[in-house]
Amino acid sequence: MELIAQLVALIFGLTLHEFAHALMGHHLGDTTAKEHGRLTLNPLAHIDPIATLLLPLLLIFAHSPVVFAAAKPVPFNPWALRGGRWGAAAVAAAGPGTNFLIAGFFALWAHIVPYNPTAALFYGAIIVVNVGLGVFNLIPFPPLDGSRVLYAVAPESVRDVMDRIERAGFVVLLLVMLLGYQFIAPVVAKITIAIVQLLVPSGPLP
Repeated sequence: MELIAQLVALIFGLTLHEFAHALMGHHLGDTTAKEHGRLTLNPLAHIDPIATLLLPLLLIFAHSPVVFAAAKPVPFNPWALRGGRWGAAAVAAAGPGTNFLIAGFFALWAHIVPYNPTAALFYGAIIVVNVGLGVFNLIPFPPLDGSRVLYAVAPESVRDVMDRIERAGFVVLLLVMLLGYQFIAPVVAKITIAIVQLLVPSGPLP
């Protein structure tokens, strides 16, 4: 049941994460996501078999201290966005921001509404997974969302390096995560746990 709760939380969190990107881009004048069928809450439009399902399953079975996943990136045209680099940063921030809002909502809901053990399992998974997704995606390394937020304020020399990394694709990120996992995972886990403890001071709901 715990595995099911974590997968449901991941799909739920990733779907709203990507929808938030698409909605913010659409709000700022870019119709690319809508034209590609990504302005939707249908999980099937956002799920990637490897990054959304296989990757987190492997991490769960490996008893990783932090579980992360990714959906298919929402396409957008930065030249169509109002606000230039700041518009792109707003689109990027909308994803992890939504994950933090989801975690906050369910933490508040759990404080107000009585719940049974099964509900507690799902509430806990949704809170922890969404905080983890928010923290992980704010890492300022392309193509993660944090890199686009950094891109808005970084000097041109840094932006050039980030552009070259992003052109190399998602493979570079996977290599960095594999090679630096023992250093990156504990930091992401500590930040995630600290935020979860703020939201649920009494400890994990389950």
